[in-house]
Amino acid sequence: MKQDKAVTFWLDQLRDASYDMEDVLEEWITETRKLQLDERGDDDDDDNDSAFVTFLTKVCSFFPVASNCFGGFKQLSLRHDIAVKIREISEKLDVIARQKDSFKFVENVSNNVRKPERVRTTSLIDEGEVFGRVDEKSELLSKLLGESSEQHPHIISLVGFGGIGKTTLAQLAYNNDEVKRNFEKVIWVCVSDTFEEVRVAKAIIEGLGESKEASDLSEFQSLMSHIYRSIGGKKIFLVLDDVWDGDSNKWDPFFFCLKNGLHGSKILVTTRNESIARMMGTTESDTISIEQLAEEECWLFFKQLAFFGRCFEDCEKLEPIGRKIACKCKGLPLAAKVIGNLLRSKITVKEWQRILDSEMWKVEEIGQGLLAPLLLSYNDLPSNSMVKRCFSYCAVFSKDYSMNKEELISLWMAQGYFNVEEDEEMEMIGEEYFNILATRSFFQEIEKDEDDDDFMSCKMHDIVHDFAQFVCRKECLWLEIDGNKESVINSFDDKVRHLGLNFEGGAPLPMSIHGLNRLRTLLIDDGSFLYPSLHSSILPGLFSKLACLRALVIRQSSSFSDPSPYLITEIPENVGKLIHLKYLNLSKLCIERLPETLCELYNLQKLDIRGCVYLRELPAGIGKLMNMRSLLNGETDSLKYLPIGISRLTSLRTLEKFVVGGGVDGGGTCRLESLKNLQLRGKCCIEGLSNVSHVDEAERLQLYNKKNLLRLYLEFGGAVDGEGEAGRRKNNEKDKQLLEALQPPLNVEELRIIFYGGNIFPKWLTSLTNLRDLILFFCVNCEHLPPLGKLPLEELGLLNLKSVKRVGNEFLGIEESTEDDPSSSSSSSSVIAFPKLKYLEIWGMEELEKWNYRITRKGNISIMPRLSALSICDCPKLKVLPDYILQTTTLQELRIEDCPILEERYREGKGEDWHKISHIPHIKWSP
Repeated sequence: MKQDKAVTFWLDQLRDASYDMEDVLEEWITETRKLQLDERGDDDDDDNDSAFVTFLTKVCSFFPVASNCFGGFKQLSLRHDIAVKIREISEKLDVIARQKDSFKFVENVSNNVRKPERVRTTSLIDEGEVFGRVDEKSELLSKLLGESSEQHPHIISLVGFGGIGKTTLAQLAYNNDEVKRNFEKVIWVCVSDTFEEVRVAKAIIEGLGESKEASDLSEFQSLMSHIYRSIGGKKIFLVLDDVWDGDSNKWDPFFFCLKNGLHGSKILVTTRNESIARMMGTTESDTISIEQLAEEECWLFFKQLAFFGRCFEDCEKLEPIGRKIACKCKGLPLAAKVIGNLLRSKITVKEWQRILDSEMWKVEEIGQGLLAPLLLSYNDLPSNSMVKRCFSYCAVFSKDYSMNKEELISLWMAQGYFNVEEDEEMEMIGEEYFNILATRSFFQEIEKDEDDDDFMSCKMHDIVHDFAQFVCRKECLWLEIDGNKESVINSFDDKVRHLGLNFEGGAPLPMSIHGLNRLRTLLIDDGSFLYPSLHSSILPGLFSKLACLRALVIRQSSSFSDPSPYLITEIPENVGKLIHLKYLNLSKLCIERLPETLCELYNLQKLDIRGCVYLRELPAGIGKLMNMRSLLNGETDSLKYLPIGISRLTSLRTLEKFVVGGGVDGGGTCRLESLKNLQLRGKCCIEGLSNVSHVDEAERLQLYNKKNLLRLYLEFGGAVDGEGEAGRRKNNEKDKQLLEALQPPLNVEELRIIFYGGNIFPKWLTSLTNLRDLILFFCVNCEHLPPLGKLPLEELGLLNLKSVKRVGNEFLGIEESTEDDPSSSSSSSSVIAFPKLKYLEIWGMEELEKWNYRITRKGNISIMPRLSALSICDCPKLKVLPDYILQTTTLQELRIEDCPILEERYREGKGEDWHKISHIPHIKWSP
């Protein structure tokens, strides 16, 4: 035991030294890069940088001879403080190397380094089916739907240890249709092990559908008063999931408010401790104990995961070992889930036998029987990658926190967790690591994008979160700040590298945070805009102490219509001292400008300023940030121009908003061809196209070559009303030529054309065979719609096309044919126009009078066969809707607003054509 503690202490020293070494080497690289930029302008890196990066990699992986490696620096001309740091680290490494010899470690060398397999998101299976729990579910529903208890509100508790399935059972009840019909309001609150009264109160208010009120209030008494009033006379069902604190003094104010609800209201508590259930007021008869799954039920659940996609012969061969492994899960659903997903990637009997025989089953520190399955799955993660570090890093978030995948990958990337090989993108490696953790059941409640089935966000089971904290060895800490957390932070002292803070009710920033000078991550969520904890004057002192930060995220709640003067309104000049910073998230802050010193953050990879609606300019020297990969600057309405240096950011992969011209006299701002050398991916909105001087700028851009650009917005701008006929004709010709030259890549999926002044659309529009979403907005000179019927569109918006008077066959892209004019055999074949269209919106087409199709060709013709929602607004002259569309059996929603002729024609019970739309389930009229 003494030896184990000594090794643990030695590992801590080694880890600290490696962090310090990385800091000083990165500082050295940054200083040399800065000198190069000062001396030679913004030229590309030379061979010295490349050689030094190679040297850095060798040093970081070869501790025993670190002193010799550092000896070569003596000949280099460095700043004195860096030289001192290098000497100190060299001495530490010498001591660590000598201590290592005393432990007599046996080196385990394996030549069979396995590259992690690419895991596709579709490999995740549906885990919605719950095995067993029939009796428990029946009993719970009976108590929820049965006769009212004398107790008010009626409190029911699910009791069982972690990972047993309490939350799953509560979710089954919460989502039950009969339960939802029985209560006026159903509310879910995850309490977790840190019981914060204000947070729980806000969650209840949000569950009542009053999110604005929850964000506006911060005083506990005000929140309680609001709950009392909102619940009055309502029959509610409240789930309090994962309760650890049963202190009646804390819960009494809640129960007092809940008693104002209608008799028959229910509260469902899930907890690991039966005494907590009693303290919450649950009687013995209303306590449901959740036991382990029966052996066969556990086996069936395990089998569903581990045997997914296997042939019958493989299943038959692996079943005997599989049953033994399932038995070791001891009826714990979480254990069966983790091990089952682990074994899905194991093919041979030998691999399964190795899991069965593992010594890990004998280890126990977390939960009842859960550490072994988690350790087995954790140790099986790819050893030649940093996936394990990525997993343990998640302990920086609170339990039940919804982790956004995009931000999580950015945070991992900022810590240097991705080993990038040639031709690999760091973001793609992050996607791979996320998928690995998801498929191994380290993540749960994974939300997917409805369009492409891609992962969007996830959570961690509280037991898995405990395990992540166990693995990270106190390096990650998350705290709810209520004004009494100084002692907690002090107890972690310099061990904390990654810190997450959530402020409520104006609690002050703990001064002890300034002492965490080795901090690499700081995530701040300041929840109240009425009583903010952070303001601009606090930041200079904070930044001066946290020089090692790699990632900084500051979030503040704000009312953009009337921002509090106490919010953060400016970023201090000394932000430029955070030279290690790679990820900076200032989204939605009330800042008007960014300091020029921001351009000294040469390591910055991602800057997120989305939603900074008051931001007017970016620093002129932004072209110095050569490592920048993502500039997220969408929803910045006041940002009317970009500095010319954007064109030098050749590492940039994401640029949400690009503005052509727009500065004072156009000087020092971007031209369209500034985008030419940027290999952008994802989404980009190009604004200010009216500022393009010559069409050849657009031709030189070669937009069609940007294959990874999937979402493209083209905004022309300029006046559209009151400019006279001459101005309209000028815009018409110029915009027409410009849009023709701005042909998107063929695989673009979303396209918006905004304020276009031409009278026709380019032919390339009908060649975009991957286009799923198209919006034409305020194209006031266009008199005819383009032939879009053959495109695979799923969503189409025709908004403010003021010159269009008629929509006919040309819109469908179907050629007419008659018996007198037979063409090819295709004239009698089946034709589908808009084969995939689900949502169609027509808005602000003030001159539109006719919308009909004259179909004279032979054969079957189908128009919009999958349409589910149709919205027609502000089309005062439109007389009738085409029968072809109204007869579509898939149409579920019809919205008609500010269309007086249509409203009279189709009005319920009165209109002459009401019978043509009466079958549509949801119809909305003008208020």
